[in-house]
Amino acid sequence: MSDSKLAGQFFDAAIGLLTRVRDEEADGIATAGAAIADTVAAGGRLFAFGAGHSSLAAQDVVYRAGGLALMNLLTVPGTVGVDVMPATLGSALERVDGLASAVLDSSPASAGDLLVIISLSGRNALPVEMAQNARALGLTVVGVTSVAYADGTRSRHASGGFLRDHCDIVLDSKIAVGDAELTAPGVEAPFAPASTVVTSAIMQAVMAAAVERLAARGVEPPLLRSGNVDGGHEWNGRVMTEYRDRIFYRH
Repeated sequence: MSDSKLAGQFFDAAIGLLTRVRDEEADGIATAGAAIADTVAAGGRLFAFGAGHSSLAAQDVVYRAGGLALMNLLTVPGTVGVDVMPATLGSALERVDGLASAVLDSSPASAGDLLVIISLSGRNALPVEMAQNARALGLTVVGVTSVAYADGTRSRHASGGFLRDHCDIVLDSKIAVGDAELTAPGVEAPFAPASTVVTSAIMQAVMAAAVERLAARGVEPPLLRSGNVDGGHEWNGRVMTEYRDRIFYRH
């Protein structure tokens, strides 16, 4: 069987986006990594939030081998994945005013902490309000979004603003409006989204930058090891015990 032309084109598109992000967002990624390292060193807590498929990149840095043990998932019920029934409810909840503030008010997040908000479009009420309220509480907010949406669509938030307008640090994923990299004759809709690949890579690059910054400061990065390697469970138990006041996915 011959290779798929379209499969190869998707890899090319994803690699092209990753290269652009690496080259064009290097300063922002380094700045975000430094902010995370500074928060860790100062005793602060780390949180990541995303709704719908944007939640995948947030989950990718929470409780995983090779990741920072202190990264916690900030969840909004009904928006974390496609397991909610009907799945379309999650999309509807992203447009509800007041939901983000209610979640933040009942979360452990407080002044001095850091929150990464991931939203591809950055146009819905939930991520915009989350950023606004988090900054008002004194959190550092890192936004991971596609700036193209702010230039090519209209905000769904009452302020008329986008996620990028309410962050301390903004990282642009470079994803085109519509999040579909390919078209083909006889196929009516574009297909093959790359936002998960690119956004997850951004998140891991930021974590790497944070580890580098912590090590340079002489601070041991609180990393988790794989539970599938010898000694992994013991290592993770020690880290979780040492930082138990800043880890909320065990409670």
